[in-house]
Amino acid sequence: MCPGSVDAAPAAGKSVCVMDAAGPLGHALVDRLLRRGYTVHAATYGLGGDDGGAEAALRKQYLPRGAGDAYGHRLKVFRADPFDYHAIADAVRGCAGVFCMFNTPDDQAQCDELTVEEEVRAAHNVLEACAQTDAMESVVFTSSVTAVVWTGDADKEDGHLAVDERCWSDLAFCRKFKLWHALAKTLSEKTAWALAMDRGVDMVAINAGLLTAPGLTAAHPYLKGAPDMYAAGVLATVDVDFLADAHVAAYECPTAYGRYLCFNNAVCRPEDAVKLAQMLSPAAPRSPPSDELKVIPQRIQNKKLNKLMLEFASGVYGELD
Repeated sequence: MCPGSVDAAPAAGKSVCVMDAAGPLGHALVDRLLRRGYTVHAATYGLGGDDGGAEAALRKQYLPRGAGDAYGHRLKVFRADPFDYHAIADAVRGCAGVFCMFNTPDDQAQCDELTVEEEVRAAHNVLEACAQTDAMESVVFTSSVTAVVWTGDADKEDGHLAVDERCWSDLAFCRKFKLWHALAKTLSEKTAWALAMDRGVDMVAINAGLLTAPGLTAAHPYLKGAPDMYAAGVLATVDVDFLADAHVAAYECPTAYGRYLCFNNAVCRPEDAVKLAQMLSPAAPRSPPSDELKVIPQRIQNKKLNKLMLEFASGVYGELD
């Protein structure tokens, strides 16, 4: 049984919400969840409330190709706003699960302290709305590896230790070096965890690596400080299919708990760095300089997620080493 397969669907009759559903991960999740039998509330921050044409266009985008008749009745499109609690509450009403993500601007120039504020407010409003939803069973919160790796210890004695789900980026360090993406993801995830624990909401966090989706450029705010991440052995990427499968596993696996670092490529070898550079800019050199041929020891670990994915694929929970 493979994650995301139709045959694995246990979801008949359940409703789940994907918010914000506008990005590549949102689209991939809506597709998988519809195929698995869920009724999906696709909530996007970019949809005008009274624009029927925009809603129809989004429905067409979200529906699996050639499956409109089969899945259309189970797809509902909502407008949401990170500052509008009531709109968020309308989108999650009646849902047993919520996949919460915030699509950070793709350009560092557009990612600033206001972005941090928006993400924190969105996290607060979504978790509060989930707490007030009687049918709610679980929340899968999309965070980032950048909420984990900027600990500020690269030059300290423990800078060689493994980086895993127990690590948190240092807020003062992120503010000092204007790592707004890391600060936004760290503060929003901390806000979500605080509310989840206070309100008794079952939550799992997926700390995703750099999403290698179409349109990715070197200007993406995740990549601020990329040379330092590479040198520290913590630069990691993930493709949208693996990331979406991990979200479904985190929601459906009864053994899922806490945080999960999610990536399927650690950029530690010179050839990996060249491949990423060419993905970001086709004009990038095709081979690394001769003085940059050192392989970087990988410090970032995702053993916890690998175990979860194995359990999900096998259907055997809590018995795998």
